[in-house]
Amino acid sequence: MYQTDPPRPPQETMPTMCDLPSELIGESGLPDEFHCIQADLLTETCQPQTYPPEEILLASDLNLYYDPRHTLWYKRPDWYMVLGVPSATLQQDLRLSYVIWQEGVVPFLVVELLSPGTEQEDLGKTLREVNQPPTKWEVYERILRVPYYVIYDRYENHLRAFQLQGTSYEAISLIENRFWLQELELGLGLWQGTYQQTTGLWLRWYNAAGWVPTSKEKAEQERQRADRLAEYLRSQGIDPDSLS
Repeated sequence: MYQTDPPRPPQETMPTMCDLPSELIGESGLPDEFHCIQADLLTETCQPQTYPPEEILLASDLNLYYDPRHTLWYKRPDWYMVLGVPSATLQQDLRLSYVIWQEGVVPFLVVELLSPGTEQEDLGKTLREVNQPPTKWEVYERILRVPYYVIYDRYENHLRAFQLQGTSYEAISLIENRFWLQELELGLGLWQGTYQQTTGLWLRWYNAAGWVPTSKEKAEQERQRADRLAEYLRSQGIDPDSLS
């Protein structure tokens, strides 16, 4: 491509998500069944009060391209949130990857779900190898400077959260395995319960009123309210079916 005067901006000249691979055959660390269910619960209950839904990207295992000098380098967070970017309204506009130099906005929060093969890198305990891409911790902390990094180890039921303070991550003190994000008016914590017919300890969002309900829980709450109203009407000698 010929140079122009003045030079064209990087958004016009650099690879886009359509030019970059969205998956590699044989790549390790792809999601298992737990990862998929956990990501669904995070997405379904993530309802910030401070941003409209159409300006929030919630992504799971979507390639994150982060370095314009090395355009094939990427990380694939188990789940992440980006604030202030438009969400797709048409199927053909759904993102193939998230490309930092095209989007211009870094993730606000990244969640990694520990597995035996990725634990050391997720926790920042591995050193970068010569002539190899940086580790996840380096990318999130030093390159992208993601404000919040959350790590959940389901094997040990251990939740850890870090907030960027200056140039490095500092651990957040958890109270009953929860922490509050004032920027979102939401909190994140461990919840014991059943989701998608699977019982366990799950990472889930909560608000000032309690755990943010799923669509199934909302429907059940509405059914219970309707049953209570019908019971009250019958106690008053009114047939609720006659009112419909």
